[in-house]
Amino acid sequence: MRHILAGAVALLMAVPAGAAELGDDGLHKQPWMRDTFLDLREDLGEANAEGKRLVLFFEQRGCIYCTKMHEEVFSDATVSDYINENYYVVQLNLYGDLEVTDFDGEVLPEKEMAQRWRVMFTPSIVFLPEEVPDDQTALDAAVSVMPGAFGKGTTLDMFTWVAEKRYALDNGEDFQRYHARRIQERNNGSFD
Repeated sequence: MRHILAGAVALLMAVPAGAAELGDDGLHKQPWMRDTFLDLREDLGEANAEGKRLVLFFEQRGCIYCTKMHEEVFSDATVSDYINENYYVVQLNLYGDLEVTDFDGEVLPEKEMAQRWRVMFTPSIVFLPEEVPDDQTALDAAVSVMPGAFGKGTTLDMFTWVAEKRYALDNGEDFQRYHARRIQERNNGSFD
């Protein structure tokens, strides 16, 4: 019995707290990431049918910033639950070979689609609207792009800002002002 207990303790100590699962492709996986045929029109239709927003996550094998996001940000239940409840997440590999069909019908491997959309950093998160004209690319249609790893507050604020469609409001509160206001509210204790 002691050997089993000692083995279990050793195994737990070998896996860092908050460690994110890696898939066969070397990318981090979350339960709310979808496995799709990578046809963005179909993905958008599925997202809309579920009352969610389509978002594309670009990552790459060995990305230390992707690891940071998965282990320090997405491991937080508040952030993860918000994404799960409000977003239809499709993961793309910056250097992948799976074919992606863009909204305008162009079909390219993930790595070429990343070049087409000028995605150079991982993680990069592309937020899309509910409707995209047939002649637009995902980059042209994007309502926001989050290039790089950010902390919990910034990440949650970006996902909230997009879900609330604040980018479309005419009140002058762009993301930077919105984020500054949310920080102030959190610091004052008036924000949950």
